[in-house]
Amino acid sequence: MTHKLQVAIVGYGNIGRYALKAVQSAPDMELTGVVRRRSREAQPVELAGIKVVDDGKDLPGTQAALLCVPTLKAPEYAAALLHQGIHTVDSYDIHGELAEVRKQLDPIAKAGGATAIISAGWDPGTDSIFRAMFEFMAPRGITYTNFGPGMSMGHTVAVKAIAGVKKALSMTIPAGMGVHRRAVYIELEPGADFAVVENAIKTDPYFIKDETRVIQVESVDELLDMGHGVLMERKGVSSGADNQHFKLDMRINNPALTAQIMVAAIRAAARQQPGCYTMLEVPIIDFLPGDKEALIRRLV
Repeated sequence: MTHKLQVAIVGYGNIGRYALKAVQSAPDMELTGVVRRRSREAQPVELAGIKVVDDGKDLPGTQAALLCVPTLKAPEYAAALLHQGIHTVDSYDIHGELAEVRKQLDPIAKAGGATAIISAGWDPGTDSIFRAMFEFMAPRGITYTNFGPGMSMGHTVAVKAIAGVKKALSMTIPAGMGVHRRAVYIELEPGADFAVVENAIKTDPYFIKDETRVIQVESVDELLDMGHGVLMERKGVSSGADNQHFKLDMRINNPALTAQIMVAAIRAAARQQPGCYTMLEVPIIDFLPGDKEALIRRLV
């Protein structure tokens, strides 16, 4: 009988809920349990029969962990688990900082004999792979990646962490040519100063480079929609021939796709040598379940 990778889910928010379904559906994985702060409270019905703990050490036999936690906490969680020899995958999504996070985690992973794959979402993540493919298909040219319109989970979580914010929704609005605007809808805690909260949002690393509008509303829940999308285009030159035009157009459920990619990445992580990687550095075939020769015969 083929050994199944023993996987834990750390964090049980929007991504964690979909990660549960993705792990349970994976033919080569087995769930060891879920790590969440509310482990001592009544659990959602879908966690019936699943071990829920507040410390990963209480899930013996775990070989790999899906870090479904806020972006800024992911490196800390990854470092702790890599020290224990547990493979990790996260969806870290601050583009300008991920290269530094990779450098920080790489020696920790190697020392622990484990593998980390960071930024395993759809962007950064699978979109990074498409951008690289577009570039080697047309080495000279320009690629534009336009997101949305849709909910950005990373930006939304960042707003929720700001003092005075009760609930939040951050929408990404494409302006074209890879430029984006942010529309942030917030419910305030009693006594919170809107001007102070607005300034904190606009100066946060997630928002400081984009045109951002902050709107106070009575109910964020009435606005929620997990849908998102991306339109990536490259116009360039192949073998001296002009006017090559490539396009990737996706309309997605954001947390569901992120979770599915993370599950594929944890499979790939278990197949790599110890260290920290981005998805761009990992052979695509390693993300897929099944025999390599059979995959080549079917997909090539």
